[in-house]
Amino acid sequence: MAHAKEQGVRPIAAPYLIPGPTGVAVRTRLKHLTPGDEQVLRRVGAHLGSLAARDLKARCGDGVNHDGRTWAARKRALTPVSSARWAGSITRATHEQWALARRGQVAHLRSLEAGVRTITYRLSLPVGSKGTKRVPGGYRSAKEWHAKSRRLRVLQDRLAAVRADCEAGRVRVVRGGKRLARSRHHLNAAQLSEAQWRQRWEAGRWFLQADGESGKRFGNETIRIGPDGQVSIKLPAPLVEYANAAYGRYVLSGRVAFSHRGQEWADRVQADRAVAYRIHYDVGRGRWYLTASWQIPATQTAPLGAALAQGVIGVDTNADHLAAWQLDVHGNPTGSPRRFDYDLSGSATHRDAQVRHALTRLLHWARESGVKAIAIEDLDFSDSTTREKHGRKKRFRRVISGMPTAKLRARLVSMAQATGTAIVAVDAAYTSRWGAQHWQKPTTSKRKTSRHAAAAVAIGRRAQGYPIRRRTAPPRTHRSDGCGPRTVQADRGAPGREGTRHPAPERAHDARARAEGKRTRGTSASNTVRDARSTGRAPEATPAHY
Repeated sequence: MAHAKEQGVRPIAAPYLIPGPTGVAVRTRLKHLTPGDEQVLRRVGAHLGSLAARDLKARCGDGVNHDGRTWAARKRALTPVSSARWAGSITRATHEQWALARRGQVAHLRSLEAGVRTITYRLSLPVGSKGTKRVPGGYRSAKEWHAKSRRLRVLQDRLAAVRADCEAGRVRVVRGGKRLARSRHHLNAAQLSEAQWRQRWEAGRWFLQADGESGKRFGNETIRIGPDGQVSIKLPAPLVEYANAAYGRYVLSGRVAFSHRGQEWADRVQADRAVAYRIHYDVGRGRWYLTASWQIPATQTAPLGAALAQGVIGVDTNADHLAAWQLDVHGNPTGSPRRFDYDLSGSATHRDAQVRHALTRLLHWARESGVKAIAIEDLDFSDSTTREKHGRKKRFRRVISGMPTAKLRARLVSMAQATGTAIVAVDAAYTSRWGAQHWQKPTTSKRKTSRHAAAAVAIGRRAQGYPIRRRTAPPRTHRSDGCGPRTVQADRGAPGREGTRHPAPERAHDARARAEGKRTRGTSASNTVRDARSTGRAPEATPAHY
């Protein structure tokens, strides 16, 4: 590690196994709803949404001074106008939303600090001074220096405001989404009319989600779904007049069925185990959807050595494809590299489907190859997408901003658990550079190795604990095979890997002796022993020829 610091290379973190998911979420469509059913869902969602907005305002007002006493007080205030369980779901969702906004605020604070630090350093350098790959230089012209000095004042003001909010515990939260709220002032750019925007805004602020409770009937008393798919909702106190069943409940006309993990969901419902539900309305499609989620026990992951016992597949993540290559247990690439393309343009649903299809093809290839481990880079571009770090490299900033690192990793882990494949995370430092240096060349006439495929080899070797560079052959005069090639790399634990090899036969001497009609070799030891056994006499010594 000290040597790495002297050479200017940062220490490389050890690879580790990514733990599997601890929760499951499946979604289905609510079909065959009557106009009365939709009216009740809209009224319940709007009423609970107003209560959730009021509770979020109270939580943001408490800031960092929140404790269990204030939580209980808010829940008691919501219970008379809804129910005890609805109040519990609302307050819990409020806490999760506040915590998410708090994490985003801290990330924004770190980004502003990095931008101010970079601009301050570059302004201190002479105009036109050159930088290096690791340290930026000064600005190119006096005009750019002046523009950046003004931007520095803007970032410093923003940093002071965000830091004051962070210390006071204030967060900026918009129920329904900040992007949708801002699009109200740009309806033409959003291609929406005012009525369409209002419909999306109201649907985004509805609240129709209930937490599960083990031991209760079908695992949820608020939104109850039986094994037959019948859905009943506990109406809030002000809306009891719309009930069509006993105990203030409303039963929907349609039935639901989960095509994915349906049997697992049915087993939990029949055993009265906790299942949380969320109902939401897709304005663009005009459809109602139901999402069921529950917790699953953490799976016992095998040790890293056991997961890599049958080799590994190294995967290099890029903006438009996954480059993968299979490695054997010794770290040698086998077969041909694979490329799994995806298109990240279009809607969020399209992008998610593209990532899912690419990962499905990757996992199918891993199962066919018999490999039980996939190595990926532990990427984090949270500090690399700022305009201050990369300057005019707008295209590069778009590339790293568009890479779905978090979504791809989460989906790969959840999908790999179903196939029994372990996911190994490795440090991403220098994998592309060193992979291209040691594994991109030489290329064969039938295949040209790309830089991304070479990076996949580097990722796989780092997961296995091998150095990225391939073993170099010793000088020709120091090889045990004379001047012949010796490129086969034996395993570290292979017996006799450091021992001497048997001397090669003197083929030139044998050929010359045969040409002269002379005997080149005495009686072999095996023939002598066989003759001795058959005759019962001791074998006679035969002179050896050298």
